[in-house]
Amino acid sequence: MSSDRIIFSRPFRAARELPNVEAVLTSDHSHGDGPFTAAATAKLRDITGAPHALLTTSCTHALEMAGLLLELGPEDEVIVPSFAFTSTATSMALRGSTVVFADIDLATGSLDPESVAAAVTPRTKAVVVIHYGGVAADMEGLQRLADTHGFAIIEDNAHGLGGSYRGRPLGSIGTVGALSFHDTKNVHCGEGGAVLLTDEILMARAEIIREKGTDRARFLRGAVDKYSWQDIGSSYLPSELNAAVLDAQLAEFETIQSNRHRVWDTYAAALPEWAGRNDIQLMTVPSDREHTAHLYYLRVPTEDRRDALISHLSGLGIVAPFHYVPLDSSPAGLKLGRTPNPCVRSAEFSATLVRLPLWPGLTEAQLTRVVEGVTSFAV
Repeated sequence: MSSDRIIFSRPFRAARELPNVEAVLTSDHSHGDGPFTAAATAKLRDITGAPHALLTTSCTHALEMAGLLLELGPEDEVIVPSFAFTSTATSMALRGSTVVFADIDLATGSLDPESVAAAVTPRTKAVVVIHYGGVAADMEGLQRLADTHGFAIIEDNAHGLGGSYRGRPLGSIGTVGALSFHDTKNVHCGEGGAVLLTDEILMARAEIIREKGTDRARFLRGAVDKYSWQDIGSSYLPSELNAAVLDAQLAEFETIQSNRHRVWDTYAAALPEWAGRNDIQLMTVPSDREHTAHLYYLRVPTEDRRDALISHLSGLGIVAPFHYVPLDSSPAGLKLGRTPNPCVRSAEFSATLVRLPLWPGLTEAQLTRVVEGVTSFAV
């Protein structure tokens, strides 16, 4: 095995990270809502088209804020995809709401509107949609259901910063959007997130919820002469150190995306012939959607052969993992949620999926090794 192990993901290093952090450390302001928070927030508004954005300590916390803003409670149901990260469901369960699992569209790995329609009840108050791998879900189909049944759409856009659906930026289509800046994401600050909003009233309350239930944000703007406890809330505000790193990353967003698409496009060009010979399904992007090159995945016919491919690549020094275990089959999912219809496509997708290494710094030599490693495997 080559000593040059190709890992699955490596965080991007932006040129201004250390100078920005140094500027914070030599200032009198290392807590949240300083100049780097303001600068990073402005960049996020430009990228997403959202009129309002608030940095948070994680995407999980952004989703928790969404639950608070929508006043979810024990009488409510929230539909989520079974094929998802745990935060998508646990953030809703924290409000006491029943999590209802729906299935995905195998073409994208994202929530299927028909499965959502079959899961809607009079108690449905929200639907959480993931844009898996940075490829938009069918937002038109989901919005029609939302308009018909009167529920809110929460976009878990952890994978989708910079992506779009029919020209509309992801994260700013639904009622609330949530972003992730974990170090596995395209843009990161180690740990971090953001809430995106279009509604002025929700934004006013979000500022309070984010700042421990106080109107401190209004105080800092000079709108009130002192701040006090106004509502429920928590400490969802990241430090200025996190914001300094994030601002440096966002300043190089186009470079990051260009290099990620270079990797994605290499796989997309090199693998179809091998895939066709071996009954492999490669990741595709519908023509009406712009993706973010967050992931490149392929699907092998059976779970056994999927595991064999992962083992084969590992032997060549290439890390290529599977992904989510369906939430409806998990201990917490069985306890805190319900599944009105079996999520068979989620189970199939999970059991057959392999993700290939994808990060901006992958060299052409490393990409060649990955491609050669994958195509040397016969299903």
